[in-house]
Amino acid sequence: MSGTETTGIATVSRAEYCVVACAEAWRDAGEILASPMGTVPAIGARLARLTFSPDLLLTDGEALLMGGTPALGTGPGSVEGWLPFRQHLTLTATGRRHVMMGASQIDRHGNQNISCIGPWNRPTRQLLGVRGAPVNTLNNPTSYWVPKHSARVFVEHVDMVSGVGYDRAAAAGPSATRYHRIPEVVSNLGVFDFETPDRTMRLRSLHPGVSVEQVAEATGFGLTIPGDVPFTRDPTDAELRLIREVIDPKGLREREVPA
Repeated sequence: MSGTETTGIATVSRAEYCVVACAEAWRDAGEILASPMGTVPAIGARLARLTFSPDLLLTDGEALLMGGTPALGTGPGSVEGWLPFRQHLTLTATGRRHVMMGASQIDRHGNQNISCIGPWNRPTRQLLGVRGAPVNTLNNPTSYWVPKHSARVFVEHVDMVSGVGYDRAAAAGPSATRYHRIPEVVSNLGVFDFETPDRTMRLRSLHPGVSVEQVAEATGFGLTIPGDVPFTRDPTDAELRLIREVIDPKGLREREVPA
């Protein structure tokens, strides 16, 4: 199985399929704050902003419009707007933000761990800590990006809950479920969602070159797998040009997801 497929203008790498899959998380999102964490999600958010979701708000501490983007008629360092911290907090508390975080572990219900591996009282590995994951998952939609899909990441039970999954949000009641939503999980193998009756993880699409068997073998729990799983959509020629020439001309995406 290869990590590349051919379209009209060029061979598409696995990393570029991942970029497109991440971009789709913000399709038709409207005027919300996109908060991508990681190289591929950041490229995906910018691709969405330049194509099918022009109302997205993007900031990486400085609200500069992507260093100047000819496709939007802007010069280098054009200022798009001002987003002070108090306004940022207002967005995060009212569901008007869509975060795409990483996950050291994630389970079938969407519970995520970025804090530690092993038991809490004696972990074998210390990670980032819970950071903003609980607030993110309860106050605005939160998707996840996993660049190396394996059974060590997709686990039956996370060692510690950092980001709240569907089962725990439901158990906590309306105050937790008001804005809680996990639109999708994107990995280097495919795209996953929780559109099942019991809100457990489902395989939504495979990246070209990946088989259902590969995904199942690399997942530490039983996924819901539909009878006919589509492939992740191809990027358009215009999207490929934006990815390669405007957003990521240095090819950083290929370092995060090697072919």
